Amino acid sequence: MRRAVITGSGSALPRTRVSNADLAERVDTSDEWIVERTGIRFRHIAEPDETTATLGAEAARRALEAAGIAPTQVGLIVLATATPDQTFPASATKVQEMLGAGDCIAFDVAAVCSGFLYALSVAESMIRGGAADTALVIGSETFSRILDWEDRTTCVLFGDGAGAVVLQAEDGPAENDDAAARGILSVALHADGRHNQLLYVDGGPSTTGTVGKLRMQGREVFRHAVTNLSAVLGEALGKAGLAVSAVDWVVPHQANRRILDATAKKLGLAPERVIVTVDEHANTSAASVPLAFDKAVRDGRIKPGDLCVFEAMGGGFTWGAAVIRL
Repeated sequence: MRRAVITGSGSALPRTRVSNADLAERVDTSDEWIVERTGIRFRHIAEPDETTATLGAEAARRALEAAGIAPTQVGLIVLATATPDQTFPASATKVQEMLGAGDCIAFDVAAVCSGFLYALSVAESMIRGGAADTALVIGSETFSRILDWEDRTTCVLFGDGAGAVVLQAEDGPAENDDAAARGILSVALHADGRHNQLLYVDGGPSTTGTVGKLRMQGREVFRHAVTNLSAVLGEALGKAGLAVSAVDWVVPHQANRRILDATAKKLGLAPERVIVTVDEHANTSAASVPLAFDKAVRDGRIKPGDLCVFEAMGGGFTWGAAVIRL
């Protein structure tokens, strides 16, 4: 069975690191207020010369280096973002040019915080179908460009950054429960557009002709997140024929420490099996899962052979999970 296997990962963060104390000089907030409600202590904010494409390209280069793959070997680039460099062309094509990847398939996916999982699923399907043998899947965001810096309930929550993985085609066993079954074992994706007004940006080319600013009803988003994330994680494991007890690591979307803790508790997962980077990076939307994954790979927690579950929920609402054995 042709499978899509993760063979390398990389990440990139803007040069400027902003603490809660730094933010408190700009908006009416405090370190204690932010930490108590979110677990966030720092975030990185892009400078004018740092964009979604430049950060995505940097993360992609590091992922290619980790995989031992040359840019010219890449046949597919899928970039998940809600903050592209331009309305068009796709930021993926800018990354393609920066990497020197040559002629390959390249496009963006827009599913906000779930974007990386949507992109991963698309790339996995295309690899399985034979459209490419090697793919770059990137989540990259510059959310600081769409924040209302007068709204302390939202501007403290987000940061900028990028993460990437290399997927390569590999022949493997048909059964997921075989220890030799590497790669993406299952994906479950959902969307429910009825909740648009709970988390959205109040602008766009077709409506206001402006970029707009992020708006969110935090309590309602929290409630949906805990319910949806625990359900979709169980669904993805069920599709893979695996139990929660088989999971070595959960790599969740890094939105809020309380959401992470509540989801783990609902599933009966030990907190030490959940990768947490929200304290360092804040919510980086589509970049948060690959950023957290790359950090845990590079610090030695996630190792070859480990069973990981990625999960995320974002505006739309969109949500999903993927089960992956390294």
